[in-house]
Amino acid sequence: MKEARHIVLGVHITDRTRHAHQVQDLFTEYGCSIKTRVGLHTVADNFCSPNGLVLLEMAGDEKPIFELIDKLGAIEGVDVQKMIFEHD
Repeated sequence: MKEARHIVLGVHITDRTRHAHQVQDLFTEYGCSIKTRVGLHTVADNFCSPNGLVLLEMAGDEKPIFELIDKLGAIEGVDVQKMIFEHD
């Protein structure tokens, strides 16, 4: 049996304080398709970056994964990139 494709998304969010709640709502809605989630942004004692990057390792049926990509991409200030790895 052929293993399912491995899909990893990079979600870049600009102006996190303005857009993060919409992104988080979608992450919750599609939570059953998210296997691993890693958030990256610059933090210092007196600074927290307004931009962030979230890496998502996806799992399961691909239909909701591509729905999530479309919905995230429709949010102003959000850019989604995907990596798809085929298993031979």
